[in-house]
Amino acid sequence: MTDADAGEHARAGETILRELGRVVLGQDRAVREALAALLARGHVLLEGVPGTAKTLLVRALSLTLGLDFRRIQFTPDLMPSDITGVNLLGPNASFTFRPGPLFGGLVLADEINRAPAKTQAALLEAMQERRVTVDGTSHELPEGFTVFATQNPIEFEGTYPLPEAELDRFLVKVTLDYPAEDVERGILDRVLLGFEADEPATYGIAQVLDAAALARLRAGVRRVRVEPSLVGYITALVRATRGAPALTLGASPRATVALMKVAQASALLDGRSFATPDDVKGLATAVLRHRVAVAPELELEGVSADAALASVIERVEAPR
Repeated sequence: MTDADAGEHARAGETILRELGRVVLGQDRAVREALAALLARGHVLLEGVPGTAKTLLVRALSLTLGLDFRRIQFTPDLMPSDITGVNLLGPNASFTFRPGPLFGGLVLADEINRAPAKTQAALLEAMQERRVTVDGTSHELPEGFTVFATQNPIEFEGTYPLPEAELDRFLVKVTLDYPAEDVERGILDRVLLGFEADEPATYGIAQVLDAAALARLRAGVRRVRVEPSLVGYITALVRATRGAPALTLGASPRATVALMKVAQASALLDGRSFATPDDVKGLATAVLRHRVAVAPELELEGVSADAALASVIERVEAPR
């Protein structure tokens, strides 16, 4: 990738982030992580208490990227066919496939941990293979298909914890925190000016990419150069999680690939044709936090996955 290409991609990324910043206030880190994952063709797990703009972020992304937005409210009685689609018997005694809500661009799986195992398994195939199988027949999902799943970190009643195999399919886990006081006042000012979260027409943002432009950005991510020394650093970082005393479960080889991909996407957003150790460090926690398990005795003492990973990242020497 030439420097001119890198500059063009960076300008496109900057425009997307600027448009999103008009709507999702005070969540710059989360917005950038989510965009980097999408450009790397990965799925995103969003975690935050209610009201921290999880749904708003996905809606705004779909508008700026010109992608079809679908929302699925996950509940304990949701069946696989409710999301994948069904075969309907027509008047001429032949079956016609009726696509479910998974056949969209950006699919918001709201409160994903409320769905039973069967439905989660159907989503797992869609996320990994980018297709669904109904009555033995496979159906390809749209090119831009990306899942943004949400879960509430404080409410556990009536939920089904996501198995490690499904968590591992999410490229990143993005956490959204409470905004700062001045940002929260800014939210109120926007509402007074007519903003309504459930009315996209009030967002005041523009579509900045079409499907072809998004495909070019994603192709650009794959062309970002990763030096052998950085490949070694990424590998060492992920492998270090498997022997860390604070962790009982380390990250998988899929995490190694994920970390390299989002590092490339981060470099692209910064207008560089090459990835750096800072790209890796900046996104390592988002890539690894849902793929590791903290030792129970340390978890009782309040040690989080983020804190344990910070220690691992600090110990692994980065290339110069």
